[in-house]
Amino acid sequence: MSSVTVRKVRKSFGAVEVIHGVDIDIADGEFVVLVGPSGCGKSTLLRMIAGLESVTRGAILVGERIVNHLPPSERDIAMVFQNYALYPHMRVKDNMAFALRLRGMPASEVEERVGRAAEILGLAPYLERYPRQLSGGQRQRVAMGRAIVRDPQVFLFDEPLSNLDAKLRVQMRTEIKELHQRLKTTTVYVTHDQVEAMTMADRIVVMQDGRVEQIGEPLEIFDRPANLFVAGFIGSPSMNILKARMDGGEAAVQVEDIRLPIAGTHGVEHGQPIMLGIRPEHLELADDGFPARISVVEPTGSETLVFVNFAGNDLVALFRERHSFRPGDTIRLRPRPDQVHLFHAETGQRL
Repeated sequence: MSSVTVRKVRKSFGAVEVIHGVDIDIADGEFVVLVGPSGCGKSTLLRMIAGLESVTRGAILVGERIVNHLPPSERDIAMVFQNYALYPHMRVKDNMAFALRLRGMPASEVEERVGRAAEILGLAPYLERYPRQLSGGQRQRVAMGRAIVRDPQVFLFDEPLSNLDAKLRVQMRTEIKELHQRLKTTTVYVTHDQVEAMTMADRIVVMQDGRVEQIGEPLEIFDRPANLFVAGFIGSPSMNILKARMDGGEAAVQVEDIRLPIAGTHGVEHGQPIMLGIRPEHLELADDGFPARISVVEPTGSETLVFVNFAGNDLVALFRERHSFRPGDTIRLRPRPDQVHLFHAETGQRL
């Protein structure tokens, strides 16, 4: 196993720069997830670590070795792709063994490694089947098995669950996390799904437009987003954002003509315009809250999402208790004072 270091890496396609000086340190044995919207550069960065894309400037290290100019075969990494990339004319055991046979590994060792990986992934009953005879989840396990048998220093996953249905995605992300806990291999995982990132990662790297917005543990990023982009991207449903002004005389903010108490002044001057962030689960019913007109109610069983409008702002509240809300009703909501987030009105940075 090895650490992975991304040091001031830039990537350009012609005159267009798509990765802008990214710095990431991934410790030996760590599971790091690169997350962000489509086009943010996360897959491009992963492909540069793999050696499938060149580095325009900067350096990528696997362990202490700079690998910028090494071909993928010499980087001691294994990659699992979104589309599985299995050979349709080969049986499962031959797909898993292919890279080992190319290396000239003895047949007995190949068989041992394939058998061990098959046991880990629950593939032993399917070794004689062809990919067309497998379900989507089983094909993904074969792709993972092909990576495991190589015993690499680093695993790379490029949105491996995107082609699976919702129930199978939940099952597979648990299996991948359990696999990492067993093998302790350094893992870099790319996804656009922030729920995958939150549930799987030791640390998350949030990216936007080829830049790193924040790096941290999942709950750290959820509880203290560095800026408005991270606040809106991490969390499902996403954080509610309101324009507000600081009421310096008290620990409170003004939203329209409504005064909302908060815990502390956060060093913000009286009258300063700010952006107020409130997660849906931190809005509660209160007689002294602001009036909000219900537009849609979405019961999911364990919780209810209530979409409301307040002074032209569309907000979402999440309740775990059951209520008889109906569209058109007006309810009064108040944020929990100790759970609000303040952001600079112009820069979007956390205050």
